[in-house]
Amino acid sequence: MKKQTNLRSLAAQLIERVVDKGESLSAVLPGAQKKLTDKDSALLQEICFGVLRTLPQLEALISKLMARPMTGKQRVLHYLIMVGLYQLLHTRIPPHAALAETVEGAEVLKRGNLKGLINGVLRQFQRQQEALIAGLDQGAQRYLHPGWLLQRLQHAWPTQWQQIVEANNHRPPMWLRVNRQHHSRDAWLALLQEQGKTAFAADDAADALRLDTPAAVGQLPGFDQGWVTVQDLSAQRCALFLEPQNGESILDLCAAPGGKTTHILEIAPEARVMAVDLDAQRLKRVNENLQRLGMQAEVLQGDGRYPGQWCGNQLFDRILLDAPCSATGVIRRHPDIKWLRRDRDIADLAAMQREILDAIWPRLKRGGTLVYATCSVLPEENQQQISSFLLRHDDAVAVALAGAPEHGWQVFPQVEGGDGFFYAKLLKK
Repeated sequence: MKKQTNLRSLAAQLIERVVDKGESLSAVLPGAQKKLTDKDSALLQEICFGVLRTLPQLEALISKLMARPMTGKQRVLHYLIMVGLYQLLHTRIPPHAALAETVEGAEVLKRGNLKGLINGVLRQFQRQQEALIAGLDQGAQRYLHPGWLLQRLQHAWPTQWQQIVEANNHRPPMWLRVNRQHHSRDAWLALLQEQGKTAFAADDAADALRLDTPAAVGQLPGFDQGWVTVQDLSAQRCALFLEPQNGESILDLCAAPGGKTTHILEIAPEARVMAVDLDAQRLKRVNENLQRLGMQAEVLQGDGRYPGQWCGNQLFDRILLDAPCSATGVIRRHPDIKWLRRDRDIADLAAMQREILDAIWPRLKRGGTLVYATCSVLPEENQQQISSFLLRHDDAVAVALAGAPEHGWQVFPQVEGGDGFFYAKLLKK
């Protein structure tokens, strides 16, 4: 790592790209991390995720600390101040170190003449912290979600919306999927425990373990040999509900980055799997995951609305459609979703989901199974989508899952459980 790398200035630049320019954190962060040590990479991620998780609180504090916001060419310093406030409020970094590194960040950003301003704002916050925090109102600053999303959650889930918001604002747990082709879950857990690490088994997913403390994948026994994969508990249920069988022809649609593709092949290693995604860059991850696990699948770039372009007239025994969605169930893993997504996006996403469902249904054999899944908690993309589909297709039958109503099972994010997800299992008469 180059000595002049200042993580705080780097974090400020990345946050500016997300909030002001609409770029995804998952797109901009990895490039910045490549040049860093593992320790610095983890700290950069913590700061970026943390600032985006608590953005309304930090914005409100800056408005109280400064007469007017920094704009134009100085805008990046607005986010540098946020980085400083986040460290003072939400991390164990010693305050003197957080201050020194943040102020130095102005020099790295070629705004050395404003170091005094940055220092003054952060020291003022230290002096008045209790009063400033107490003075925040109880709206977005409390719940850390945009108003439109809070309203949708309150309308859809009047008794559960606070539980959803609370889980969204926590750091996510690290879930693993043990490759049953190599080890049973208990056998691999024993290997993990030999390293002094603790994990907890899920009740409803046969291969799932939650690490007590997140760890680098290099510390997981046999990760490079494909013994274990990082995958959230809720995502693991998709392949379990699909129930793939050896010898079947199976389509994994919207497959990137490949976690569900490889899970299907762990359950049914002799299945013929086609993995399709619209994003060519993300398909590289599918191939990387297949290679690490020593598996084979047909990996194709394609749009789910136009299956004839990539599968001709081929029919499938089973289809897993992890549909494009608002991702409102995985906000804790992607806090930038709160600030990149817009209220108007929901109707557009629901329309796209409807198009894909209608286009792919004819590709399912009679007697076949389609599992529709989203990482959303909004009914327009979930229960309402499936209810509407069943009205349009009289050859479709919904199967009840986990005791839920026949039009699908909605799971909310849990602080120590899985992400927010929806599943519907449809059989073709």
